Amino acid sequence: MYTSFAAPQAKGKAANDNIFAANAMAVADAAAIGADKVTNGTIGAIMDDEGRLVCLPTVEAVFRNLPVNEIVAYAPIAGLPEFLDKVQVAAFGDSRPKGYISAVATAGGTGGIHHAIWNYTEAGDTIITSDWYWGAYKVLCLDMGRKLDTYKMLTDGEQFNLPALEAKVNEVLACQNSIMVIINTPAHNPTGYSLTREDMAQVVAMLKKVTEATGKQAILFLDAAYIDYAGEKNAVRKVFEALDDLPERVLAIVQYSMSKGFTMYGQRVGAMIGVAASEAAAQEFFDINQYTSRATWSNINRSAMRTLAQIYSDEALLTAVEAERDHYYKMIKARADIFVKEAKECGLPMIPYIAGFFLSVPCDNPQAVCDMLHEEHIYLVPLAAGVRIALCSIPIQKIPGIATKLNNALKAVEAAKK
Repeated sequence: MYTSFAAPQAKGKAANDNIFAANAMAVADAAAIGADKVTNGTIGAIMDDEGRLVCLPTVEAVFRNLPVNEIVAYAPIAGLPEFLDKVQVAAFGDSRPKGYISAVATAGGTGGIHHAIWNYTEAGDTIITSDWYWGAYKVLCLDMGRKLDTYKMLTDGEQFNLPALEAKVNEVLACQNSIMVIINTPAHNPTGYSLTREDMAQVVAMLKKVTEATGKQAILFLDAAYIDYAGEKNAVRKVFEALDDLPERVLAIVQYSMSKGFTMYGQRVGAMIGVAASEAAAQEFFDINQYTSRATWSNINRSAMRTLAQIYSDEALLTAVEAERDHYYKMIKARADIFVKEAKECGLPMIPYIAGFFLSVPCDNPQAVCDMLHEEHIYLVPLAAGVRIALCSIPIQKIPGIATKLNNALKAVEAAKK
């Protein structure tokens, strides 16, 4: 028995993250029997085919050669002006939306999600995302006194399920003043699925219809953390053209992260980019999110922001970085090609994979399936709707056999229930 000093909203909190728990087991197993005998498909970071953590060489060179004042000095709360300018180029490429745009630096992608939830939803509100989602979305919602609800992401024909999203939006919006929809695209975590430009245009049109009918507002939050490994850089950014000339009652927020695109995971730098129909809404976006930055982390990592600004201001550096990204994109795709081919051959069900760090397999008892795979020294991540495989972290020579063993584990778990 003890006396709790926690305030009511804090009591009972504990960070039990499935991803890091699964990784810890994989690391312990590797230490016990040797890393060559263990397959660790848990963490969303690029490992090369020798099992080494990847840092893009040009990014490392720019970062290491920054003058010391660019490493130790404070940065402005909103972010370095050069960073805020160039991060929009990094995010949108040739498909910058038509509208009023402003940006605020964030502590990684997670920081932008935090600010959006805090500043654009009310206490007790429900936020919507797909049934396949990154678990931190729910943690963030609950920590700020919000709820997370989901819709079925894909139709039975494996297309984006706009009717399910629209039904959920109408259901939730009937009970509150505004709606926030979080869509992780392109290269969705945890499935590797991506919405097309046409899909996104239909989402925007639906939100326009719903907000005009109700007189309420909608926030469309696009988590684009994996965009730099989602395919050809200009092609995958076409999705942002669907944000051209947004309806007055719809605000879009695009979240860019340096964690993946720059392999600077631990530097914790990203930017939330607001796209609005009016200059006033874009200025409000800048003001309120900068204020919340001051009230949380104050300011963020100057050296990582300077690294992005320097690379996107130098054509030779950017060309080198893009070539390095393309190399690792192709490396991950080669791993995916092997897994997908084997999955088809053995009849393993999976969410359609387009690109990105992860792919996912639906099942009813993912924890039991993952536990069974531990006997094979294979470590994957159990999610609410199935099992996530981090292709980014598995050397290509370890990919063959995973799909078959996963399928066998699924069948064994199903058989045990009967």
